[in-house]
Amino acid sequence: MKIAINDNRKIFAIQEEFNTAFPYLKLEFYSKPHKSQGAAEKEFIKYNSKTLGESRTLHEDGNITITPHMTVYNLKQNFRDIYGLGVQIFRKSGDVWSDTVETDGLTLEEQNNLGESFKK
Repeated sequence: MKIAINDNRKIFAIQEEFNTAFPYLKLEFYSKPHKSQGAAEKEFIKYNSKTLGESRTLHEDGNITITPHMTVYNLKQNFRDIYGLGVQIFRKSGDVWSDTVETDGLTLEEQNNLGESFKK
């Protein structure tokens, strides 16, 4: 899947596209990106009606390619390095969403399958 990235796109639209492909995963955007291997900004964007332009440090337009075999780590790195966006992936675990920080080396497909296995 390719997701268009430009300053006018709404965050919720990106989240919906991602969730359609990976129904047991959730993509959250940080208020500002963090450095690789650095501490994450604790504050997520509260209003997903904001535009990407209001939330990023690099204002490059393009498409981000997301495949099931991509690791969570690589996806987060691409969002940060290419588009200046801080993101975190969460996996559905029963009735709660858990961040994938400890398992960022797994692929999106593996994460999604884990989430599906936890459904009630």
